[in-house]
Amino acid sequence: MERPTPRAIPAEAELSSDEKLELYYFMVLTRAVDERCHTLFKQGRIPGSIFSQLGHEAIACGSAFALGPNDVVARMHRDLGSYLVRGMSPARIFAQALGRVGGQTRGRDVNTHGLGDASLGIYGYVSHLPQSLPVALGAAFAFDYRNEPRVAMAYTGDGSSSQGGFHETLNIASVLEAPLVIVLENNGWAYSTPTSLQYKIEDLAERAKGYDIPGVIVDGNDVLAVYAASRAAVERARSGGGPTLLEMKTMRMRGHAAHDPADYVPNELLERWAARDPIALFEAALRDEDLLTDSTRAEVHARVEAEIARAVDEAESSPFPDPDTLTDGVYA
Repeated sequence: MERPTPRAIPAEAELSSDEKLELYYFMVLTRAVDERCHTLFKQGRIPGSIFSQLGHEAIACGSAFALGPNDVVARMHRDLGSYLVRGMSPARIFAQALGRVGGQTRGRDVNTHGLGDASLGIYGYVSHLPQSLPVALGAAFAFDYRNEPRVAMAYTGDGSSSQGGFHETLNIASVLEAPLVIVLENNGWAYSTPTSLQYKIEDLAERAKGYDIPGVIVDGNDVLAVYAASRAAVERARSGGGPTLLEMKTMRMRGHAAHDPADYVPNELLERWAARDPIALFEAALRDEDLLTDSTRAEVHARVEAEIARAVDEAESSPFPDPDTLTDGVYA
C-alpha cells in the first residue's frame, strides 16, 4: 500500500487559502473514513470494534496540521485525522480495522491500537490512557538531548487527566523544558462518567499552573482556533520554550466505541453540540472568506468518496493473515 510522506508545515503562521482548503479536505476525509468504518462494523465486516471520530475532526486535523514533517505524534483513539494529515493512507486504516495483512499490525489487531508508523512520525497509542504521554515525553527528551529542532505532540482525554501518568509527565516535562505539546481532549465523558463526577475545577487547563507551564483553553470545534493554538505551542516548544497543555473543549458525539449506544448521554446535550459541528463551522468560515462554493464543496466530497471506495477495495483485497505466522514478531 502507498506510504505518502507527512505534509510540510506551512511557512507562515497564517494559513493560505490553499492550506485552508487542504485542511478542510482532511476533515472531510476523516469523517468519511469514520463513517465507512461505522458502516462496515454494522455490516459485520469488522471483526473487532472501532472508536468514532465524530465531533473530534477539528482537534485531530487542526493540531496535526501545525506539526512539521520531522515531528512526532502519540495519539489516542479519536485522533484518526492526525494519521491522515501525517500521511497514512485510508487503505491501511481500513485494512487494520478489517484484520487484513495490509494493516499496520498485519492482521494481528483489528483495532486502531498499535496503528502507528515511525516512518511517518506516528507512535501507536497505548490503550490505557494516559500511558502514551510518557512515551511522547521520552521522544521529546531525546530530541532535546540530541539538539534536534523537533517536537512531540501527545493526545489524551479528560478522564486520564486525573491519572498519575498525566501529572508525572507534566512535572518531568516542565523540569526538563521538553519540546512537548499535550492536547487534552475534554469531550465531556470518560467512557460513561461525566466531567461533573470527575473533578471540581471548570477548566482542566488550570492544572498546568501547578507545573509552571502554559495551559490554554481552545474551542475544539473551531479548527482554525485549534490550529492557531497548536502552532503557537509547537513553535514555543521548538524554540526551547518548553511544554504546553492545550485543553480542547468538544463533545463525543457517539459512544465510547461502536458497541456503546451511549444511552447515558442526554439528547439535548448532543443536539446542542450538533449545532456546532466542526465541519459545518469550518464550511461557514470558508464561505465567509469566499473560499468555499457549492462547486468546490462538491468537488472535495466527490474526491473523498472516490478515495474511500478505492481504499475499501484495496483493504478487502488484502488477505487475512496466515495462521502459521502467528508467532512471527513475538519475542516474549
